[in-house]
Amino acid sequence: MSDIPEKQIKRLRSLLGEAETSLSAAKELLVSIIGDGETITAPRDAIVSGPEGKVIEGVFDGQIMIGPDGKNYPVSANYASKSKLVEGDIMKLTITDDGKFLYKQIGPVARKSVIGTLTHHDDKYYVEVNGREYQILYASVTYFHLHEGSQVSVTIPADNDEAAWAAVEAAL
Repeated sequence: MSDIPEKQIKRLRSLLGEAETSLSAAKELLVSIIGDGETITAPRDAIVSGPEGKVIEGVFDGQIMIGPDGKNYPVSANYASKSKLVEGDIMKLTITDDGKFLYKQIGPVARKSVIGTLTHHDDKYYVEVNGREYQILYASVTYFHLHEGSQVSVTIPADNDEAAWAAVEAAL
């Protein structure tokens, strides 16, 4: 073992930690989709500290990222809207030593595009598609200059009939 440089050992440990985190996030997503009621807990080292900072992988729920530790991590509405994140996407959050939160989408779910009409009630915005409402981020409403009644193309998870959120693709 003395022939292996310490830097390579650290990198290998980091890669193993990231793999465990991805596996945990995938298991959580599977449970949320099939709803079998099993509780899946993240491994103890699902949150990895590395040279770039603390790295956490989790699942985007339409507004926030839920980490394998069960904690909620805020995702900028502008980033989520601009990146067209969809409920169920796997994300990686790096918290730098100076406290910056850097997100990256690392596992997009299968998607489909649908067209609907923008509605507004209970201080929230929705796109109604075939009698079903999907909530959208206010940042998308302002970015696309939408108003109630606008026709909107949105992206939703292809394999999640329970999804509550959609990402705005374009105003029509």
